[in-house]
Amino acid sequence: MAASGREHVLSLYRLLLKESKKFPSYNYRTYALRRVRDAFRENRTVEDPKVVEELLNRARDSLALIQRQVSIRLAWGHQRAEKSKKF
Repeated sequence: MAASGREHVLSLYRLLLKESKKFPSYNYRTYALRRVRDAFRENRTVEDPKVVEELLNRARDSLALIQRQVSIRLAWGHQRAEKSKKF
């Protein structure tokens, strides 16, 4: 893998970890972190460019999913906090 490709993969990996750490729930957070680490560790020896590109696309999709879920969880938690103040 070219250096720029390696840097891109590492950047995506770091971003997935960063976003996963934003889950407010300990269980969701540790699950997401474990899945990201395991997936990258499992595929670290892949060299076929087509397979690497497919894995990168999956990682990008996962990143988008994590970002959506974090925003939903944070918004939902905020709404629950607001409702509990009313009582």
